[in-house]
Amino acid sequence: MNTKNKIKYFSRGELLLWLSSLLLILLSFLLFDRGNYLTLTASLIGATSLIFCAKGNPFGQVLMVAFSLFYGYISYTFAYYGEMVTYLGMTAPMAIFALISWLKNPYNGNRAEVKVNRIHRAEIAFMLALTAAVTAVFYFILSPLGTANIFISTVSVTTSFIAVYLTFRRSPFFALAYAANDVVLIIMWLLAVRENASYISVVVCFAMFLVNDIYGFISWLKMGKRQGA
Repeated sequence: MNTKNKIKYFSRGELLLWLSSLLLILLSFLLFDRGNYLTLTASLIGATSLIFCAKGNPFGQVLMVAFSLFYGYISYTFAYYGEMVTYLGMTAPMAIFALISWLKNPYNGNRAEVKVNRIHRAEIAFMLALTAAVTAVFYFILSPLGTANIFISTVSVTTSFIAVYLTFRRSPFFALAYAANDVVLIIMWLLAVRENASYISVVVCFAMFLVNDIYGFISWLKMGKRQGA
């Protein structure tokens, strides 16, 4: 795919969403941080991964693995051990499994677009039961570690697990689950801002993620409808 085709791959609206997300993340870094380039790098990688994921492109999962590694370390710096363990021990590995799943299920042989899947009620019940078990296990692991804001950190585990499960299963609702997780993370990092104002840049990052994930959900619904037709 040459450069011209790569640009045409995204619609004008998608390019505007992606570039505006990068710009706002960069501006928030310059205004409130100016020192933690690791946070800036993670945010830019994360925003880029979401625009590819919105297109059902497996490359988005490659970027998600990179983002998880960066974000896991950033969470460690504020004693958000729940986030650290979740992203390093769950989100990153599940992104790898999702990458394999997406590569194995291209739509009509197109490696740049995954085939949308639908899960049924029985699997939803299984997913919720598994989520409850994972959440309980994580709570009892994180509590003795002195995790900051333990309740909200545990809720983040719940929303994150649902999101990565649905991503692996190629369900459009993975983006909606990530949007819910974005809301949780915005609240979490707003609490951190009270102690360190530089984390405002992380709040802005997840605010941009929220907008991108909502778009991703809409995009996948359209993609599923088109593929079904």
